[in-house]
Amino acid sequence: MSQRQIIQVFEQYQKSRMQFAQTVADLASRPHNIEILQKAGVMSLLRPLMLDVVPSIQQTAALALGRLADHSDDLAEAVVKEDILPEVVHSLASQNRFYKKAAAFVLRAVAKHSPELSQAVVSCGGVDALVLCLEEFDPGVKEAAAWALGYIARHNASLSQSVVDAGAVPLLVMCLLEPELALKRIAASTLSDISKHTLELAQTVVDSGAIAHLAQMILHPDAKLKRQVFSALSQISKHSVSLAEMVIEAEVFPAAVVCLRDQDEYVRKNVCTLMREVVKHTPELSQVIVNCGGMAAVIDYLGDCQGGLRLPGIMMLGYVAAHSENLAMAVILSKGVPQLSLCLSEESESHINAATAWSIGQIGHHTPEHAKAVATANLLPKLLELYMNAGSSEDLQAKSKKALKSILQKCTYLPGLEPLLYDAPSNILKHVVCQFSKVLPHDSKARRLFVTSGGLKKVQEIEAEPGSALQEHINAINSCFPEEIVRYYSPGYSEVLLERLENYQPA
Repeated sequence: MSQRQIIQVFEQYQKSRMQFAQTVADLASRPHNIEILQKAGVMSLLRPLMLDVVPSIQQTAALALGRLADHSDDLAEAVVKEDILPEVVHSLASQNRFYKKAAAFVLRAVAKHSPELSQAVVSCGGVDALVLCLEEFDPGVKEAAAWALGYIARHNASLSQSVVDAGAVPLLVMCLLEPELALKRIAASTLSDISKHTLELAQTVVDSGAIAHLAQMILHPDAKLKRQVFSALSQISKHSVSLAEMVIEAEVFPAAVVCLRDQDEYVRKNVCTLMREVVKHTPELSQVIVNCGGMAAVIDYLGDCQGGLRLPGIMMLGYVAAHSENLAMAVILSKGVPQLSLCLSEESESHINAATAWSIGQIGHHTPEHAKAVATANLLPKLLELYMNAGSSEDLQAKSKKALKSILQKCTYLPGLEPLLYDAPSNILKHVVCQFSKVLPHDSKARRLFVTSGGLKKVQEIEAEPGSALQEHINAINSCFPEEIVRYYSPGYSEVLLERLENYQPA
C-alpha cells in the first residue's frame, strides 16, 4: 500500500470519527432521540473520542456528551460512571477555547441535576478547573465556566463553599465589569446562587465588592441582566440587618422602585422580592422603603399582576405591617387592605392565599382601628371561609385561623363581626361573642342595632356548655338588655306565648 493510500485511510478514519461525533451531537439536541442513543451505548463510544488527537473531534464529542447529560440525571450519572469527568477536567487546562466551552458545558450538564452529581464534579477537580477558566481572555469561556459554577453552587451551602474556596468570587465580580451582556448576566446569577445559602457565603460575596457593582446595573436597559442583579441583591439582603443596610447604603433605593414599572414581569417580581428581604429585618429598614415610595408602588404592582408574581409583594406588606402600629397604618392608608382583599378573591393557589391571610393578620392585629380597616373590607367572613374549607391546605387553614383570632381580639366594629355569628364554629365564635360582650354595655346605639339586626336572637340560639367561656360571654350580652327582650328572642318563647294565649280566659 502506497503512502498516499495510507494517508487516505487515516483521513477517512478521521472524517468518520468526526462525522460520528457530529451526528450524535445533532441527534442529542432532539429529546425524542435520547432514549435510542442511550440504548445504543453511545456513552462508551463517545468516551475514546474525548481523548482523540484531533481537537475538533474532542470538542464535538464533548458537545454530544453535554447534550446527553443535560437531558436527564440518568444520563448524567452515566457520564460519571463511564469515568469521563476526569478526562474532561484534565483537558480543560490544555485545550483551545472551543473545547473549553464544550467541556464546561459537560460539567454544567452533569452538575445541574443533583447535589450528588455536583459533588462528583467537585471531587474530580472540576471547580478548580472552572475557576481557571474564569481567568481566560475569551468571554465565551468565562461565561461557560461561570454558568457551570452557578449550577454547582445552587444546590447547597457545602457545594457553594467549595466554589468560594476555589477563589471564584473575586473573578465573578470582575466578570460584572466585562462589556459582554451574557457574561454579566451569568456572573450576577452565580453570585446570587452562592449568596443564597448562608450569611457567611453572602458576606464573602459582599467582601469582594459585589454590591457596588450590582447597584450600578439596576437601571441597565437589559431586562435579563436586571432580573439577575435584583435576585443577587435579594439573596444578599435576606441574611442579616447589616447586609440589608449595606444594600440600602449602596443607594439601590429609590432607583429600584422605578423598576416596579419595568416591562419585564420578572424584573418587577425580583424588585418586590428585594424589598421583602429588606423590610423583614427592622422597622427602620421598613420605614426607608416606605419613605422612598416603595410600599405604594408595591400595592400598585399587586393590582397589575397575577399568581406567583404577587407573592413577594403580598409578603412585603405583611412584614412592614408586622413591625409597628404606625407602619401597619401606613399600609392601610396606602389602600393595601383592598388590594389584599382583591388578591384573596382572585387567587386559587393555597400558598398565595396563606401568605395573604398572614399579611392581613399582621395589619389587623394591632388596635381596634386596624381591625376595623380589615373588617370593613369584609375580610373576616373570607378568612373564616378559608379556615373552614375542607379543600384548603393545612397551612392555609392555620394561617387563616391565626389571622382571624388575632384580628377578632382587637375588633370592636360590630357590623363586621355580626356575619360571623351565623357561620363560625365554637372555637372562633367565643372570640366573636366576647367582642360583643365588651362593646354592648357601653353603646346604646349598638344595643338597639344588635336587636333589630337579629344579632340578639342569634346569640340566644347558640348552644354553649354551662360554665364555658362562651356561655359567660352570652350571659354578659344578655345582661345588657331587659329580661323580657332576652326572653322574647329566646328559642321556644313563641310557643310559650301561644300556650298562654290558649289558657287565657277573657274577663
